[in-house]
Amino acid sequence: MTQKGYEKLRDELERLRKIERPKVIQEISEARGHGDLSENAEYLAAKERQSFIEGRIKELEAKLADAEVIDISQLSTDKVVFGTTVTLLDIETKQKKRYTLLGQGEADLKNGQISVQSPVGKALIGHKKGDNVVISTPAKTIEYQILEIAVE
Repeated sequence: MTQKGYEKLRDELERLRKIERPKVIQEISEARGHGDLSENAEYLAAKERQSFIEGRIKELEAKLADAEVIDISQLSTDKVVFGTTVTLLDIETKQKKRYTLLGQGEADLKNGQISVQSPVGKALIGHKKGDNVVISTPAKTIEYQILEIAVE
């Protein structure tokens, strides 16, 4: 993953540990004061939220422990690799698209960030500027020409 992606996960983990976890513990404590726990909706909701938070904390800890952070500023722009930004031309419609290839946890299509494991990401990896790439997606088959490969 990129340094930015790593920092985003680390920040979420810290927020969960320092803000959300203590907040839900307080909510559980307050809900206990309302009487019978078996019919206490506030208590049950707080316990469910606590379970979600604890699960997410464990998931983030595992991702961060296994993460390999890649310095994208050191990447070559000779071919499409993880971390590069690719400008494509749709051969049929003549529309340009721009994608940055990132890890699955960092992908955000609205911001032009796609996973290297996506159909488009897989098809682009290893190709060079000027190459035509045929990409089969669940919706249709598209042919793109690679106009530019950059590191941002």
